[in-house]
Amino acid sequence: MAEPSTWQRRIAGEWHGRPSLFDAAGTWLGFEDIRRSSVFEDGVTTYYMDGGLEGGGPMAGRFRLGAPFAFGVVDSDRDRLYTGPDFHGSGQPYGGFVDARYYGPGWQVSLNTWNHVLPDGETQVYSSVLYQGWAVVGCFNGVYRRAAAHDDDPAARAAIKAFLADETRDGPTPFVLPTKRRGAYRGTCELWGADQRLVGDVAVAIELEPLDLLRTRLRTTWSGELDRAFVTEWRRDGFRSFYEGPDAWGNAQAYGRANYPLLHLGDAWTVRGREFMVDASPGMRAGTTLTVVYELSRGNVLTGVLHGVLLWEQA
Repeated sequence: MAEPSTWQRRIAGEWHGRPSLFDAAGTWLGFEDIRRSSVFEDGVTTYYMDGGLEGGGPMAGRFRLGAPFAFGVVDSDRDRLYTGPDFHGSGQPYGGFVDARYYGPGWQVSLNTWNHVLPDGETQVYSSVLYQGWAVVGCFNGVYRRAAAHDDDPAARAAIKAFLADETRDGPTPFVLPTKRRGAYRGTCELWGADQRLVGDVAVAIELEPLDLLRTRLRTTWSGELDRAFVTEWRRDGFRSFYEGPDAWGNAQAYGRANYPLLHLGDAWTVRGREFMVDASPGMRAGTTLTVVYELSRGNVLTGVLHGVLLWEQA
């Protein structure tokens, strides 16, 4: 194609991050210090990843390689095809979010990568859930920041260095919700259809009524292009959590700041999501900025993707 796709233009340039590696049970193992770039040149898109694993525990041997990644991409706003040699599969963009599913021969895992470019255009919330067949073996996740166009600028270099220091501190922080404060996470999200077309805006509110240090009653409301409300009691058990009715049932697994729920809404509808507490940090507190992505399905059929940023409001 003569021009890059909308998604390709959105992710142009070099991005820096330090995503954390977790095992299947949610235990933090180490960091992947990564520089990523996606280059469109002469009608061809090539993706590059350079960096290295720090730590990794028993998974260090699997995820440590002796050369950077590089792979071709058939660029499209419908199906982005990853053509190897280092990754094979595809990704589907929904505005500022892409859901990619592919195989990495070097790491010997299948990956389901969710990459959400936030409205500022300079921040990506990233996760890759890693599979051996149908079984989860681990997860990478973290935040990326776009590097300045001129990397010889001392201020730009200092900003990236400070950002990576923050990610080093915050990456292992477990996902929690406020346990002694009533309030709500609120924001306006975009709803995209399964046909990858924008449907419109949805006002999202997740109201919290803490019941004790491990249980919270959640009242979720979607209004606008999507109208639905449901109440569920959320119970946390370490990195696991459970949604125990009356309107939504299911469970979730957290890897650091990211919580991955699967909810059943009492009819044919299910919600598969990622809730990422961007500003969570060590200490006895929850974060105030929650980025969300929810894939909505009726039966086994995807009907829409809802994504955006929610901010904490104390009641």
